[in-house]
Amino acid sequence: MTFIRRFDHVGITVADLDAVTAFFVGLGLEADPKMAVEGEFLDTVIGMTGARTEIVMLRAPGGGTTLELSSFTRPDHLPGSPAAPANELGLRNVAFEVHDLQAAVDYAAADGYGLVGGIGEYEGVWRMAYVRGPEGIIVSLAERVEK
Repeated sequence: MTFIRRFDHVGITVADLDAVTAFFVGLGLEADPKMAVEGEFLDTVIGMTGARTEIVMLRAPGGGTTLELSSFTRPDHLPGSPAAPANELGLRNVAFEVHDLQAAVDYAAADGYGLVGGIGEYEGVWRMAYVRGPEGIIVSLAERVEK
């Protein structure tokens, strides 16, 4: 039996929702309006009482799987590990195919978000880099090598 119908979204909890949203919009994602979620539904799903969160859903041009950014106003968020290395357990990165890898890396660098390592090429097919974005989120950017 197959339970999954489709891949819907990946959720990331952040402290500064506006700053993280602006970073991903700058890379080319499109943002839905910010919305607040609270009440019995949220309390039930996350197993906390009296929770409130603000959420922004982001999508690539053309649709597909979305990225959910969430920032809790109740209870206060707990600090994560913003300098986590790539081998730390948990969500490792959020990956996007880009049109111009160098331009995307330069955009991130202009806002103070540097490379985790360098720009690598895989078997003449992909060029890829990890950028440590806002709040330590590792963003994998990949560009197909034109032949």
